[in-house]
Amino acid sequence: MSNCCGSDAKPKKDPRDFVEEYYGKILATSKDLKTNACCAAGRPGARLAQLMSAVPAEIMEKFYGCGAPLPLGIDGKRVLDLGSGSGRDCYVAAALVGASGRVTGIDMTEEQLDVARSHLEAYTGALGYNEPNMNFVKGHIEFLEDAGVEGDSVDVVISNCVVNLSPDKPRVLREVYRALAPGGEFYFSDVYCDRRLPESVRENEVLWGECIAGALYIQDFERMARETGFADPRVLSTAPIAIQNAELEQAVGEAKFYSITYRLFKIPDKIEPTSEDYGQYAIYKGTIEGHEHAYELDDKHHFETGKPMLVDGNTAAMVGEDGISWLSPHFQVVGDRSVHYGRFGSGNLASSCATGSGRSCC
Repeated sequence: MSNCCGSDAKPKKDPRDFVEEYYGKILATSKDLKTNACCAAGRPGARLAQLMSAVPAEIMEKFYGCGAPLPLGIDGKRVLDLGSGSGRDCYVAAALVGASGRVTGIDMTEEQLDVARSHLEAYTGALGYNEPNMNFVKGHIEFLEDAGVEGDSVDVVISNCVVNLSPDKPRVLREVYRALAPGGEFYFSDVYCDRRLPESVRENEVLWGECIAGALYIQDFERMARETGFADPRVLSTAPIAIQNAELEQAVGEAKFYSITYRLFKIPDKIEPTSEDYGQYAIYKGTIEGHEHAYELDDKHHFETGKPMLVDGNTAAMVGEDGISWLSPHFQVVGDRSVHYGRFGSGNLASSCATGSGRSCC
């Protein structure tokens, strides 16, 4: 793999070794972080905030995420959390999926796993479940199969500021794609950069632990996602990251960092590399708790409840065309792919030629 995707631009020793030490032994709570890269998220929605308030204090104190990658409407779904840490997102997801759902957290740091497991039974008991609907396993996010995660076995994979810590991000994406069932989604937040970082930054252990050194150039990540099979990466939200540490600011120079929440759907044979027009429209039913009035699929698609919206073929697939997507119960998609009308939103090429747009029509 070439340097353009950050795969072999990494410290001379495996960064997982000092990342494990950093999060297991050096950091006591999130207050010990030197930057806000691991806590750059905006305020979560009302429903998530309510559920987070019920998570045990110890788990919240040792949480180091950079977003709130927790989709609503996942009742009964199977959820996998990559790099679950102290377990905050798993605990919230356990409440969202209900007694019939299942949540699995995977992490490589024993100290974090101990914290996550210590409140498991009391928390799920308080939710009224007869038995816990979540579990935590030790493992590396690059080798999910070794941790017992089978192919096509989960509906939603979440991750919170963890993929950037991996020395082999393409493998992480391949493992996620393998683990997801058709119609499933990788819904996650991570740290990204506006450029490719130099070796001097990638060899800085503190910057690795602070989620900075492992940040991919945004365009390289999206290219990597497409090569894996996630043909149309969607951005849900973006927030700038302030390093706020003079020494570390000097080390990174003019590089700018962002916490981005991505949505990557696994819908084989339906999602194309480009946005194509099949004359379809979608209607959101307002059936997801916490999104009764509208639903944000991404930063460009805001569905008002009951209001038809013209959509390209990829968006139609993501929200429920043919009932494949996990979002299907919450949307009505009208139209199929029997007729193709060209590139979505491009207008009429013949009209452009006739009006002398300057475009070559020959």
